[in-house]
Amino acid sequence: MGGGLAGMTLALQLRRRLPEIDVLVLERRPHPVPLACHKVGESSVEIGAHYFEQTLGLKEHLQGQQLRKFGFRFFFSEGRRDLHRVTELGASRPLPVTSYQLDRGIFENFLGQECQRRGIRFVDNAVIHKLDLHEHGKPHLVHWQQQGAAPQQTAAKWVVDACGRASLIKRQLGLAQGNAHAVHAVWFRISEHIRIDDWPLAVDEADDPAAAAWRQRCETPTRWLSTNHLVGSGYWVWLIPLASGSHSVGIVADPRYHPLERMNSFEKAMDWLQEFQPALFDDLDAKRDKLQDFHFFKRFSHDCKQVFSEHRWALAGDAGRFLDPFYSPGSDFIAIGNTYITELVARDLAGQRLGAHVQVYEQVFRSFYDSTLALYVDQYGLFGDPEVLPCKVIWDYTYYWSVLAQMFCQQRLADLASMGHLRGELALCQQLNIEVQRFLRNWGAVSQRRNLPVMLDQASVPWFVELNRSLHDPSLDDAAYRERIRAASRRLQRLAGELLQRGLQQHPGLDGSALRALLPATALQPTAEGLLFPAADALMAPEALRAEG
Repeated sequence: MGGGLAGMTLALQLRRRLPEIDVLVLERRPHPVPLACHKVGESSVEIGAHYFEQTLGLKEHLQGQQLRKFGFRFFFSEGRRDLHRVTELGASRPLPVTSYQLDRGIFENFLGQECQRRGIRFVDNAVIHKLDLHEHGKPHLVHWQQQGAAPQQTAAKWVVDACGRASLIKRQLGLAQGNAHAVHAVWFRISEHIRIDDWPLAVDEADDPAAAAWRQRCETPTRWLSTNHLVGSGYWVWLIPLASGSHSVGIVADPRYHPLERMNSFEKAMDWLQEFQPALFDDLDAKRDKLQDFHFFKRFSHDCKQVFSEHRWALAGDAGRFLDPFYSPGSDFIAIGNTYITELVARDLAGQRLGAHVQVYEQVFRSFYDSTLALYVDQYGLFGDPEVLPCKVIWDYTYYWSVLAQMFCQQRLADLASMGHLRGELALCQQLNIEVQRFLRNWGAVSQRRNLPVMLDQASVPWFVELNRSLHDPSLDDAAYRERIRAASRRLQRLAGELLQRGLQQHPGLDGSALRALLPATALQPTAEGLLFPAADALMAPEALRAEG
């Protein structure tokens, strides 16, 4: 039920894994859907990209019809027009693992066609009137109707709700659940690409040495192909280019800093940008006639009491849980949830019991959600901090690539034996993340927020680049995989130790006792080469930043 990104990718995954089964996809919207202005969720990261490329076999479409992303990029540009004179965090060249900027209209039209090519019955313009859920192996009944046709009733052994926030099963069974993350978002599309690389020259002489140096810091492809973040206290603004020629613009904010009422129309959003991100305002002001759409959500992050059931139903994508668009985890969690659903269907078809595996998958999926949610809750106040946010970004990437992305890319999500062997390491990593986020939040409350004209180049950190590259390693055997996760745990401990020491060096009054208690003595010992940026200086040390500035 639901033929958006979650529903169609699940159908393709099921068909690829279990070619003998009959799959029906019922989608409310008529196809083809509009380009550019179809849906948000346009930026993919490593798990989602791996899922689309490898699990579903869609690499040819992604490389030929979508845009390759030039990573994440951050500018501490609040109130500024001179991006070449503020701190920039990003990579000077693409990292080894490719991800994509997805025009959701192009992608979902392709997915609908691909479903039909692979023998999946895809019915668009279909409204679901009623769902009868049954237990004890009796088929579920879906009552639906395609526009202009007679009502139909379909019996199915499994039913998956991929209807997004309108989730029928969630409402029918009372599964909706809130969380502690009360942020909102507004977004719109402009029918022309935003060339962020040209912004400095819009306000400076063409021969300005600082602007020329800024332009030369990145190899091609240029910055505009990144998911660009313009950040400030309590908010971030996204800029995402689309293959159709449009550009997606969004403002995501904590209402404690920036109420929705200040940005819930295009005119209000433009007024807000004029105050907080004037360089973007200047670019958009000349493109007002190219506005394609405008939308907003008041409180977009949500939870769900249960997403998998031994009674052969499940919730996929936004129908179940949604976190936050920062770091673009939406397609990642679609990939993870769909993989667990596919495993359960495969077990069922093999005549195996579901109860124990449903319980474990639910628990593991919940732990992934909770761990990732910790990256966001009460952290928006850090987003305008050039001292602390780069530390957070390095930690968050490392945590993601070291644990969750390794599990997915090594096809270990359902490897319960390895999870049992690694229970202690995984629990420690999760607890470390919670305490690091708390320490960063406390650090942000006292930092001096130096905003210096320097690029913090992620591509200059060899271990960081190698960690990214390792996501494409061939499948490891059990022993090698478990050692990789153990090594990741040790790296995270060391990185947490460096963050703790650096924060306390700059602000001796910070309370790092809870984080320190999780770390072995070896993680707190100084080393010749730090894990942060080269010599642990280029990222945070004021003297190094002043020298380069």
